[in-house]
Amino acid sequence: MAHPKRRISSTRRDKRRTHYKLTPSTHAECSNCGSPVLYHRVCSECGYYRGKLAIEKEVAA
Repeated sequence: MAHPKRRISSTRRDKRRTHYKLTPSTHAECSNCGSPVLYHRVCSECGYYRGKLAIEKEVAA
């Protein structure tokens, strides 16, 4: 089993972790209603995907 001889300095540790970050998600505009939508997802507002109705949305009374 690995056992370190020396303590890893905070600088070396942090240099290794520099790439652990989130990237902002890319949004497209819905072709039907114009609301922002994640790529390759059904629009949560109108239920359309690539110009076709994918999910029948209920109208709030």
